[in-house]
Parts: sequence; C-alpha cells; structure tokens
Amino acid sequence: MNNQPTNRVACLQTPTAIILAGCLIALVGFGIRSSLGLFLEPMTLERGWNRETFALALAIQNLFWGLGLPIAGAIADRFGPARVLILGAVLYGLGICGMAQAESGPTLYLTAGVLTGIGIAFTAFSIALAAMARVVGAQRRSLALGLGTAAGSLGQVLFSPLGQAFIVAYGWQIALWLLAASALLIIPLACLLPNPRFRTGDHMEQTARQAIAEAVGHRGFVLLTIGFFVCGFHVAFITVHFPAYIIDLGLASHVGAYALALIGLFNILGSLLSGAAGQRYSMKMSLATIYFARAVAITAFLLAPKTALTIYAFSAAMGLLWLSTIPLTTGIVAQIFGPRYMATLFGIVFLSHQLGSFLGVWLGGRLYDTLGTYDSVWWAAIILSLAATLIHLPIDERPLPRLIAGSS
Repeated sequence: MNNQPTNRVACLQTPTAIILAGCLIALVGFGIRSSLGLFLEPMTLERGWNRETFALALAIQNLFWGLGLPIAGAIADRFGPARVLILGAVLYGLGICGMAQAESGPTLYLTAGVLTGIGIAFTAFSIALAAMARVVGAQRRSLALGLGTAAGSLGQVLFSPLGQAFIVAYGWQIALWLLAASALLIIPLACLLPNPRFRTGDHMEQTARQAIAEAVGHRGFVLLTIGFFVCGFHVAFITVHFPAYIIDLGLASHVGAYALALIGLFNILGSLLSGAAGQRYSMKMSLATIYFARAVAITAFLLAPKTALTIYAFSAAMGLLWLSTIPLTTGIVAQIFGPRYMATLFGIVFLSHQLGSFLGVWLGGRLYDTLGTYDSVWWAAIILSLAATLIHLPIDERPLPRLIAGSS
C-alpha cells in the first residue's frame, strides 16, 4: 500500500513522458530567464540606477548560474534530478520576487544576482537534457538534445512577449511576481524525471572525481570549455542589452520584445537542425561553422541601416545560431565520455559559458555608461566568434577507448 504513489509515478516515467517533461522544464526555466532583459529600461528609470547597476546584477546572476551548475549536475547525477529541480524552482521564484522588491544596488545583486542565479543553475535545462539523454540510444541522443534545446527556445518565444505584456498591463513589479509564480510550474514536472540507473557492466564504475580528472586531462574537453565562453558572451549580452539598444535607436519598446521572441522562434529550427546535423556530420565542425556564421551575422548587422526590419532579420539569423551550440556541445561531451556523468561534466563546460556571460553583460553596461554606445562590445563579439571557430577545429571527438571496449 505504501508503495502505490511511487508505483504510479514510475508508471508515468516512460521515455516519452520523460522527454516531454524535460522539454517543458527547459521551456519554463529558460523562457523566464530570457525575458529579464525587458526589465532593464523600466527598472533603471524608476529606481534611478544606471545601466551598469542592472547589468552587474544579471552578470552576477550568470556567474552564480555557472558556479552552481556543476554542483547541481553532480547532485543530479548522484541522487536524481527531481530534488535538484524542485529546490531550484523555489530559489528561482524567491529570487525574482526579491528582484521586484529591490530598492538598492546591493539588494538587487543579492536577489536578481546570487539567489536567482543559483535558482537558474538548479533548474537548468542541462539537468533535464541529461535525463533525456539517458532514455534514448546513442544514435538518437543528438536529436533528443536538439529537441530539448528547441523547447527552451520556445520558452523564449512565449515569455518574451508575455513578459512585455505583463509590464504594459500591470507594471514591472507585478510582471516579476507573475514570472516568479511561473517558475513553480517546474516542481510537478520534475517529479516525472527518474533517478539515474546504470548497470555495472556499462563501465560506469568511475567515481565523479575520476570522471572529472579524465575530462580535464582531455585536450578536446579543454578546448570545448574555452570555446563555450564565446557562446555565453554573445547570448547574455544580446539577451540583456538588445532591448535597450533597440530603444536607443529610436524604435518602440515592443520591437525589442519581438526581437527576442524571433530569436527564440528561429532557434527552435536552429536547435533541431543542429541536433540532426550532430547525428550525420562532425559535431566539432558544425560548432565551428556556427561560430563563424555568428561573426558574419553580427558584422552584417553593424554595417546595415538600423530599421525594425533589420532588427528582425538579424534576430532571425542569430536565432538559427543561438542555442544550436548546446546539442552539439552536450553531444560531444556524451560521445567522448559517455552519459553517466554528463550533467557534471557539462556543468564544468557551462561554467566557462557563464564566465563569458558575466563579461558580456557587465562589459555591455560598463562600456555603455562610459562611451554612450554598445559598438565596442559588438566588435568584440565578432573577434571572439572568429577565435571560437579556430578553437573547435583541433577537438578529437572520438569516444574514449574504455567506451569503445565496453561496446564491443
């Protein structure tokens, strides 16, 4: 009798249900996060802050997101993702509520920065992706990861205009409370994700410490980690500063919301194409192509006349390249090292991404307040894109010998 609730949950934990739950977790978690840049303009105006104050808070958020994710991933790999996601959802909601009440820079840094950042780390879509990767075969893993990443993009499509609509209808404070309530939707979804189960014959006798040491000693893992820094720089800078940049151009605020939504919409396609490409082509070459295409897209945007149509065209192009790095990056980690400690190892790679995010968000606010323009940050993004293109080329993406031996 006492096992009946557990048995009912287990019955719901089919591969289809796990993939659906993982996709919805990615949708909610990333969707809320991607809409926070919409609050830069109204919050700084009402509170009398400069842009660096708001930017530093979200930079701290990205930093704690990155610092917290390896810890969250290690706990999820050891005890299962449900408890991690539930705790994260509560912290996420509390952090955003605190952000709504913040009246000083230090309070904003603590709530929107530290608390929300930890909440995002413990609800990160990479934790859901790791659960999804374990219920599909290696031949379908890249496509499943692309599907989960696309779901996160759908969240951006939905929450960007929804967040703007909340701001217009109710004001930015109530809009933040509504987003905080939305974060709690992750809790029931987390209960559908199973605890990891691995057979001893699957060469999973490694400890987490051994897995980390093995990865850190692998040249390809180090290069992948360095390259992911660039992705974080791009994504965080654009997410936080692009709406304000658009207003600076003299365009309406809704153009910024639609631009973020377009990025998310086209990233659905980009993530699915990326996942499919990872099954058919070299994942490292696909990553190098994405970073080079970003350099081309940003250069073309800077040289083009700034109209609403130009904004939307650039958003569509960046959307195709936005989170399309995730299925390939996670795919390379799983392909080289296996899925056992995927959440832990990707958490380490993602820390580099978040260091890039911190720099992109903070530097954007700092240089804008100093120079009155974002141009220098845009050009830095181009240079970093070209560097990332070259960094990925030497990666050896072949599975380790222990995995090959285990499959024979």
